[in-house]
Amino acid sequence: MANIGNEIQFGIYKQMHSPDPERLPTRYEDWETRAREILADGPYDYVAGGSGAEETKNANCEAFKRWNIVPRVFRHVEDRNLKVGLYGQMLPAPLLVAPIGVQSIIHQEGELASAKAAASMGIPYIASSASSHSMEEIAEIMGDAPKWFQLYWSRDPEIAKSFVQRAELAGYSAIVVTLDTPMMAWRELDLQNVYLPFLIGEGIGNYLTDPAFRAGLHVPPEEDAMGAIMHWTHVFGNAGLTWEDLAELRKYTSLPIILKGILHPDDAKLALKYGADGIIVSNHGGRQVDGAISALDALPAIVEAVENQVPVLMDSGIRRGADVFKAIALGAKAVLVGRPCMYGLAVAGQAGVKHILSNLLADFDLTMALSGCRDLNEVNKEMLIPSSR
Repeated sequence: MANIGNEIQFGIYKQMHSPDPERLPTRYEDWETRAREILADGPYDYVAGGSGAEETKNANCEAFKRWNIVPRVFRHVEDRNLKVGLYGQMLPAPLLVAPIGVQSIIHQEGELASAKAAASMGIPYIASSASSHSMEEIAEIMGDAPKWFQLYWSRDPEIAKSFVQRAELAGYSAIVVTLDTPMMAWRELDLQNVYLPFLIGEGIGNYLTDPAFRAGLHVPPEEDAMGAIMHWTHVFGNAGLTWEDLAELRKYTSLPIILKGILHPDDAKLALKYGADGIIVSNHGGRQVDGAISALDALPAIVEAVENQVPVLMDSGIRRGADVFKAIALGAKAVLVGRPCMYGLAVAGQAGVKHILSNLLADFDLTMALSGCRDLNEVNKEMLIPSSR
Protein backbone atom coordinates (compact mmCIF):
# COMPACT_ATOMS: atom_id res chain seq x y z
CA MET A 1 0.00 0.00 0.00
CA ALA A 2 2.94 2.31 -0.65
CA ASN A 3 0.95 4.36 -3.17
CA ILE A 4 -2.51 2.89 -3.22
CA GLY A 5 -4.02 6.16 -4.43
CA ASN A 6 -2.06 6.02 -7.67
CA GLU A 7 -2.89 2.34 -8.16
CA ILE A 8 -6.63 2.74 -7.71
CA GLN A 9 -6.80 5.93 -9.72
CA PHE A 10 -4.92 4.59 -12.74
CA GLY A 11 -6.80 1.31 -12.49
CA ILE A 12 -9.89 3.36 -13.29
CA TYR A 13 -8.24 5.37 -16.06
CA LYS A 14 -7.06 2.19 -17.79
CA GLN A 15 -10.69 1.58 -18.69
CA MET A 16 -10.78 4.84 -20.65
CA HIS A 17 -11.12 3.24 -24.09
CA SER A 18 -14.08 1.07 -23.08
CA PRO A 19 -15.52 2.21 -19.75
CA ASP A 20 -18.30 0.09 -18.33
CA PRO A 21 -21.53 2.07 -18.66
CA GLU A 22 -22.79 0.26 -15.53
CA ARG A 23 -19.71 1.13 -13.46
CA LEU A 24 -20.17 2.14 -9.85
CA PRO A 25 -20.09 5.84 -8.91
CA THR A 26 -17.04 7.75 -7.74
CA ARG A 27 -18.64 10.85 -6.20
CA TYR A 28 -20.17 10.54 -2.74
CA GLU A 29 -23.23 12.50 -3.84
CA ASP A 30 -23.90 10.03 -6.66
CA TRP A 31 -23.81 7.10 -4.23
CA GLU A 32 -26.36 8.85 -2.06
CA THR A 33 -28.58 9.62 -5.06
CA ARG A 34 -28.43 6.02 -6.27
CA ALA A 35 -29.24 4.73 -2.79
CA ARG A 36 -32.23 7.09 -2.62
CA GLU A 37 -33.52 5.67 -5.89
CA ILE A 38 -33.24 2.10 -4.62
CA LEU A 39 -34.52 2.38 -1.05
CA ALA A 40 -38.04 3.07 0.16
CA ASP A 41 -38.64 6.16 2.30
CA GLY A 42 -38.49 4.33 5.63
CA PRO A 43 -35.10 2.61 5.20
CA TYR A 44 -33.51 5.53 3.37
CA ASP A 45 -34.55 8.16 5.89
CA TYR A 46 -33.58 5.90 8.78
CA VAL A 47 -29.99 5.88 7.47
CA ALA A 48 -29.75 9.33 5.93
CA GLY A 49 -31.75 11.33 8.44
CA GLY A 50 -30.77 13.06 11.64
CA SER A 51 -32.60 14.21 14.73
CA GLY A 52 -34.79 17.30 14.91
CA ALA A 53 -34.11 19.85 12.18
CA GLU A 54 -30.89 17.97 11.29
CA GLU A 55 -28.72 20.91 12.32
CA THR A 56 -26.12 18.64 13.92
CA LYS A 57 -26.05 16.28 10.95
CA ASN A 58 -25.40 19.20 8.60
CA ALA A 59 -22.92 20.83 10.98
CA ASN A 60 -20.75 17.73 10.90
CA CYS A 61 -20.01 18.21 7.21
CA GLU A 62 -19.84 22.00 7.38
CA ALA A 63 -17.17 21.83 10.09
CA PHE A 64 -14.63 20.39 7.66
CA LYS A 65 -15.05 23.44 5.43
CA ARG A 66 -13.81 25.67 8.25
CA TRP A 67 -10.29 24.26 7.87
CA ASN A 68 -8.01 24.62 4.86
CA ILE A 69 -5.06 22.37 4.08
CA VAL A 70 -1.80 24.18 3.39
CA PRO A 71 0.21 21.85 1.12
CA ARG A 72 3.99 21.68 1.27
CA VAL A 73 6.11 21.00 -1.83
CA PHE A 74 9.53 19.62 -2.80
CA ARG A 75 9.12 16.72 -0.40
CA HIS A 76 9.84 13.11 -1.27
CA VAL A 77 6.37 11.58 -1.24
CA GLU A 78 6.79 8.78 -3.76
CA ASP A 79 5.98 6.12 -1.18
CA ARG A 80 3.51 6.70 1.65
CA ASN A 81 2.98 4.90 4.91
CA LEU A 82 -0.67 4.90 5.99
CA LYS A 83 -0.33 2.22 8.65
CA VAL A 84 -1.48 2.88 12.19
CA GLY A 85 -1.12 0.79 15.33
CA LEU A 86 -4.18 0.39 17.55
CA TYR A 87 -4.49 -1.95 20.54
CA GLY A 88 -1.72 -4.30 19.46
CA GLN A 89 -2.78 -4.50 15.80
CA MET A 90 -1.10 -2.81 12.86
CA LEU A 91 -3.84 -1.57 10.55
CA PRO A 92 -3.31 -0.73 6.86
CA ALA A 93 -4.84 2.73 7.18
CA PRO A 94 -6.51 5.02 9.73
CA LEU A 95 -10.00 3.90 8.66
CA LEU A 96 -12.61 1.77 10.43
CA VAL A 97 -16.18 0.93 9.47
CA ALA A 98 -18.47 2.59 12.00
CA PRO A 99 -20.99 0.50 13.92
CA ILE A 100 -24.32 0.70 12.13
CA GLY A 101 -27.23 -1.54 13.01
CA VAL A 102 -30.22 -2.84 11.12
CA GLN A 103 -28.35 -3.19 7.84
CA SER A 104 -30.88 -5.76 6.62
CA ILE A 105 -33.17 -2.85 5.76
CA ILE A 106 -30.51 -1.65 3.32
CA HIS A 107 -29.51 -4.92 1.65
CA GLN A 108 -30.56 -8.53 2.03
CA GLU A 109 -27.07 -9.61 3.16
CA GLY A 110 -26.91 -6.74 5.64
CA GLU A 111 -23.93 -6.70 7.99
CA LEU A 112 -22.42 -9.80 6.41
CA ALA A 113 -21.80 -7.93 3.15
CA SER A 114 -20.29 -4.91 4.92
CA ALA A 115 -18.10 -7.08 7.15
CA LYS A 116 -16.81 -9.10 4.21
CA ALA A 117 -15.92 -5.92 2.35
CA ALA A 118 -13.98 -4.56 5.32
CA ALA A 119 -12.26 -7.90 5.91
CA SER A 120 -11.08 -8.07 2.29
CA MET A 121 -9.17 -4.82 2.86
CA GLY A 122 -7.96 -5.44 6.41
CA ILE A 123 -10.04 -2.49 7.63
CA PRO A 124 -11.58 -3.08 11.08
CA TYR A 125 -15.32 -3.62 11.09
CA ILE A 126 -17.23 -2.56 14.20
CA ALA A 127 -20.24 -4.82 14.63
CA SER A 128 -23.29 -3.20 16.21
CA SER A 129 -25.33 -4.56 19.09
CA ALA A 130 -28.28 -3.71 16.85
CA SER A 131 -27.15 -5.81 13.90
CA SER A 132 -29.64 -8.04 12.11
CA HIS A 133 -27.10 -10.87 12.05
CA SER A 134 -25.57 -12.12 15.27
CA MET A 135 -22.07 -11.14 16.28
CA GLU A 136 -21.02 -14.78 15.90
CA GLU A 137 -22.23 -14.93 12.29
CA ILE A 138 -20.33 -11.75 11.48
CA ALA A 139 -17.17 -13.00 13.20
CA GLU A 140 -17.32 -16.31 11.35
CA ILE A 141 -17.43 -14.77 7.88
CA MET A 142 -14.61 -12.33 8.81
CA GLY A 143 -12.19 -14.98 10.01
CA ASP A 144 -9.03 -13.44 11.43
CA ALA A 145 -9.73 -9.96 10.01
CA PRO A 146 -9.78 -7.14 12.59
CA LYS A 147 -13.16 -6.61 14.22
CA TRP A 148 -14.52 -4.71 17.21
CA PHE A 149 -17.90 -5.01 18.90
CA GLN A 150 -20.11 -2.04 19.76
CA LEU A 151 -22.22 -2.31 22.90
CA TYR A 152 -25.56 -0.68 23.52
CA TRP A 153 -25.58 -1.09 27.29
CA SER A 154 -28.85 -2.83 28.09
CA ARG A 155 -31.09 -1.99 31.01
CA ASP A 156 -30.71 -5.66 31.94
CA PRO A 157 -27.13 -6.01 33.24
CA GLU A 158 -27.09 -9.70 32.42
CA ILE A 159 -27.60 -8.91 28.74
CA ALA A 160 -24.76 -6.38 28.76
CA LYS A 161 -22.54 -8.92 30.47
CA SER A 162 -23.51 -11.64 28.02
CA PHE A 163 -22.89 -9.43 24.98
CA VAL A 164 -19.33 -8.50 25.89
CA GLN A 165 -18.47 -12.05 26.89
CA ARG A 166 -19.88 -13.40 23.64
CA ALA A 167 -17.89 -10.81 21.69
CA GLU A 168 -14.64 -11.75 23.37
CA LEU A 169 -15.31 -15.45 22.81
CA ALA A 170 -16.12 -14.81 19.13
CA GLY A 171 -12.77 -13.12 18.50
CA TYR A 172 -13.55 -9.40 18.64
CA SER A 173 -10.54 -7.42 19.84
CA ALA A 174 -12.18 -4.35 21.44
CA ILE A 175 -15.48 -3.23 22.95
CA VAL A 176 -16.92 0.11 21.80
CA VAL A 177 -19.48 1.41 24.29
CA THR A 178 -21.89 3.92 22.75
CA LEU A 179 -22.74 6.51 25.39
CA ASP A 180 -24.98 8.92 23.51
CA THR A 181 -27.99 6.64 22.98
CA PRO A 182 -29.59 5.71 26.31
CA MET A 183 -32.78 6.34 24.34
CA MET A 184 -33.58 7.27 20.75
CA ALA A 185 -33.85 10.94 19.90
CA TRP A 186 -36.74 12.79 18.28
CA ARG A 187 -36.16 11.86 14.64
CA GLU A 188 -38.73 13.68 12.56
CA LEU A 189 -38.33 11.69 9.35
CA ASP A 190 -38.72 8.35 11.10
CA LEU A 191 -41.76 9.67 12.94
CA GLN A 192 -43.22 11.05 9.73
CA ASN A 193 -42.69 7.66 8.05
CA VAL A 194 -43.93 5.85 11.18
CA TYR A 195 -40.87 3.66 10.76
CA LEU A 196 -38.85 1.94 13.46
CA PRO A 197 -37.36 -1.27 12.03
CA PHE A 198 -36.85 -2.95 15.38
CA LEU A 199 -40.62 -3.24 15.76
CA ILE A 200 -40.74 -5.55 12.74
CA GLY A 201 -37.92 -7.68 14.08
CA GLU A 202 -35.04 -6.09 12.18
CA GLY A 203 -31.82 -5.32 14.03
CA ILE A 204 -32.33 -7.60 17.02
CA GLY A 205 -30.28 -10.57 15.87
CA ASN A 206 -27.90 -10.36 18.83
CA TYR A 207 -30.80 -10.28 21.27
CA LEU A 208 -32.73 -13.21 19.82
CA THR A 209 -29.61 -15.37 20.06
CA ASP A 210 -28.61 -14.23 23.53
CA PRO A 211 -29.22 -16.56 26.49
CA ALA A 212 -29.72 -13.68 28.95
CA PHE A 213 -32.28 -12.02 26.69
CA ARG A 214 -34.10 -15.28 26.03
CA ALA A 215 -34.20 -16.00 29.77
CA GLY A 216 -36.45 -12.97 30.18
CA LEU A 217 -39.03 -14.26 27.72
CA HIS A 218 -42.14 -16.22 28.68
CA VAL A 219 -41.83 -18.29 25.49
CA PRO A 220 -39.00 -18.53 22.92
CA PRO A 221 -38.98 -15.91 20.12
CA GLU A 222 -39.56 -18.69 17.61
CA GLU A 223 -43.00 -19.14 19.17
CA ASP A 224 -43.83 -15.51 19.90
CA ALA A 225 -41.86 -13.06 17.77
CA MET A 226 -43.86 -10.02 18.86
CA GLY A 227 -43.39 -10.91 22.52
CA ALA A 228 -39.62 -10.92 21.96
CA ILE A 229 -39.78 -7.60 20.14
CA MET A 230 -41.75 -5.99 22.96
CA HIS A 231 -39.28 -7.35 25.50
CA TRP A 232 -36.51 -5.74 23.46
CA THR A 233 -38.25 -2.35 23.78
CA HIS A 234 -38.01 -2.68 27.56
CA VAL A 235 -34.35 -3.69 27.78
CA PHE A 236 -32.65 -1.80 24.92
CA GLY A 237 -31.55 1.47 26.54
CA ASN A 238 -30.22 2.35 29.97
CA ALA A 239 -30.59 5.98 31.02
CA GLY A 240 -29.51 5.21 34.59
CA LEU A 241 -25.83 4.59 33.86
CA THR A 242 -23.08 6.65 35.51
CA TRP A 243 -19.29 6.64 35.34
CA GLU A 244 -19.14 4.24 38.28
CA ASP A 245 -20.79 1.55 36.13
CA LEU A 246 -17.73 1.38 33.90
CA ALA A 247 -15.90 -0.60 36.57
CA GLU A 248 -18.66 -3.20 36.51
CA LEU A 249 -18.33 -3.63 32.76
CA ARG A 250 -14.59 -4.08 33.18
CA LYS A 251 -15.27 -7.18 35.28
CA TYR A 252 -16.89 -8.89 32.31
CA THR A 253 -14.10 -8.59 29.73
CA SER A 254 -10.35 -8.25 29.33
CA LEU A 255 -10.71 -6.44 26.00
CA PRO A 256 -9.95 -2.72 25.58
CA ILE A 257 -13.02 -0.59 26.34
CA ILE A 258 -13.45 2.41 24.03
CA LEU A 259 -16.08 5.05 24.82
CA LYS A 260 -17.99 6.44 21.82
CA GLY A 261 -20.03 9.62 21.86
CA ILE A 262 -17.81 11.93 23.92
CA LEU A 263 -17.95 15.61 22.93
CA HIS A 264 -16.93 17.50 26.10
CA PRO A 265 -13.29 17.63 27.27
CA ASP A 266 -14.35 17.15 30.89
CA ASP A 267 -16.00 13.87 29.89
CA ALA A 268 -12.76 12.88 28.19
CA LYS A 269 -10.93 13.48 31.49
CA LEU A 270 -13.54 11.42 33.32
CA ALA A 271 -13.07 8.64 30.78
CA LEU A 272 -9.39 8.53 31.69
CA LYS A 273 -10.17 8.66 35.40
CA TYR A 274 -12.49 5.69 35.16
CA GLY A 275 -10.12 3.59 33.09
CA ALA A 276 -11.30 3.86 29.48
CA ASP A 277 -8.81 2.57 26.92
CA GLY A 278 -9.86 4.95 24.17
CA ILE A 279 -12.33 7.63 23.07
CA ILE A 280 -14.35 8.10 19.90
CA VAL A 281 -15.40 11.70 19.42
CA SER A 282 -18.84 11.41 17.87
CA ASN A 283 -22.34 12.87 17.89
CA HIS A 284 -23.85 9.74 16.33
CA GLY A 285 -23.82 11.29 12.87
CA GLY A 286 -26.25 13.96 14.05
CA ARG A 287 -28.86 11.39 14.99
CA GLN A 288 -29.14 12.17 18.69
CA VAL A 289 -28.86 15.75 20.01
CA ASP A 290 -29.92 18.28 17.39
CA GLY A 291 -28.06 21.54 17.72
CA ALA A 292 -25.04 19.81 19.27
CA ILE A 293 -21.42 20.67 18.54
CA SER A 294 -19.99 19.02 15.43
CA ALA A 295 -17.63 16.12 16.07
CA LEU A 296 -14.74 17.83 14.27
CA ASP A 297 -15.19 21.02 16.31
CA ALA A 298 -15.13 18.95 19.51
CA LEU A 299 -12.04 16.98 18.53
CA PRO A 300 -9.14 19.40 19.32
CA ALA A 301 -10.21 20.11 22.91
CA ILE A 302 -10.63 16.41 23.63
CA VAL A 303 -7.24 15.57 22.14
CA GLU A 304 -5.73 18.25 24.37
CA ALA A 305 -7.54 16.93 27.45
CA VAL A 306 -6.41 13.35 26.83
CA GLU A 307 -2.71 14.28 26.42
CA ASN A 308 -1.87 11.13 24.42
CA GLN A 309 -2.80 8.84 27.31
CA VAL A 310 -5.23 6.84 25.14
CA PRO A 311 -6.06 6.85 21.42
CA VAL A 312 -8.68 9.37 20.29
CA LEU A 313 -10.72 8.43 17.23
CA MET A 314 -13.45 10.39 15.49
CA ASP A 315 -16.56 9.90 13.39
CA SER A 316 -19.52 11.92 12.05
CA GLY A 317 -19.17 13.71 8.72
CA ILE A 318 -16.35 11.78 7.01
CA ARG A 319 -17.11 11.84 3.29
CA ARG A 320 -13.82 12.30 1.39
CA GLY A 321 -10.06 11.95 1.72
CA ALA A 322 -9.63 15.59 2.70
CA ASP A 323 -11.98 14.98 5.63
CA VAL A 324 -9.83 12.11 6.84
CA PHE A 325 -6.72 14.28 6.47
CA LYS A 326 -8.22 17.14 8.49
CA ALA A 327 -9.41 14.83 11.27
CA ILE A 328 -5.97 13.22 11.54
CA ALA A 329 -4.32 16.65 11.47
CA LEU A 330 -6.52 17.77 14.37
CA GLY A 331 -5.42 14.82 16.47
CA ALA A 332 -7.55 11.80 15.60
CA LYS A 333 -5.63 8.54 15.51
CA ALA A 334 -8.15 7.15 13.01
CA VAL A 335 -11.66 7.84 11.73
CA LEU A 336 -14.85 5.80 11.41
CA VAL A 337 -16.88 5.83 8.21
CA GLY A 338 -20.64 5.38 8.42
CA ARG A 339 -23.27 6.63 5.94
CA PRO A 340 -21.07 6.32 2.82
CA CYS A 341 -20.71 2.59 3.49
CA MET A 342 -24.48 2.24 3.81
CA TYR A 343 -25.06 3.94 0.48
CA GLY A 344 -22.50 1.59 -1.06
CA LEU A 345 -24.30 -1.34 0.54
CA ALA A 346 -27.64 -0.22 -0.86
CA VAL A 347 -26.31 0.21 -4.39
CA ALA A 348 -24.07 -2.84 -4.77
CA GLY A 349 -23.87 -4.88 -1.58
CA GLN A 350 -20.40 -6.10 -0.60
CA ALA A 351 -18.86 -4.71 -3.80
CA GLY A 352 -20.38 -1.31 -3.09
CA VAL A 353 -18.98 -1.10 0.42
CA LYS A 354 -15.54 -2.16 -0.82
CA HIS A 355 -15.72 0.42 -3.60
CA ILE A 356 -16.57 3.16 -1.10
CA LEU A 357 -13.69 2.20 1.20
CA SER A 358 -11.19 1.79 -1.65
CA ASN A 359 -12.02 5.16 -3.16
CA LEU A 360 -11.92 6.91 0.23
CA LEU A 361 -8.55 5.32 0.96
CA ALA A 362 -7.19 6.32 -2.46
CA ASP A 363 -8.46 9.88 -2.03
CA PHE A 364 -6.85 10.17 1.40
CA ASP A 365 -3.56 8.71 0.17
CA LEU A 366 -3.37 11.18 -2.72
CA THR A 367 -4.40 14.09 -0.50
CA MET A 368 -1.66 13.19 1.94
CA ALA A 369 0.97 12.96 -0.80
CA LEU A 370 -0.09 16.16 -2.54
CA SER A 371 0.00 17.96 0.81
CA GLY A 372 3.64 16.93 1.24
CA CYS A 373 3.20 14.11 3.76
CA ARG A 374 4.44 10.56 3.35
CA ASP A 375 3.69 9.33 6.85
CA LEU A 376 0.72 9.78 9.16
CA ASN A 377 3.01 11.33 11.76
CA GLU A 378 3.57 14.27 9.40
CA VAL A 379 -0.17 15.01 9.21
CA ASN A 380 -0.58 17.50 12.04
CA LYS A 381 -2.25 20.79 12.86
CA GLU A 382 0.58 22.75 11.22
CA MET A 383 -0.84 21.51 7.91
CA LEU A 384 -4.11 23.40 8.50
CA ILE A 385 -5.28 26.99 8.82
CA PRO A 386 -8.78 28.24 9.64
CA SER A 387 -10.78 28.92 6.49
CA SER A 388 -11.54 32.51 5.54
CA ARG A 389 -14.82 31.45 3.92
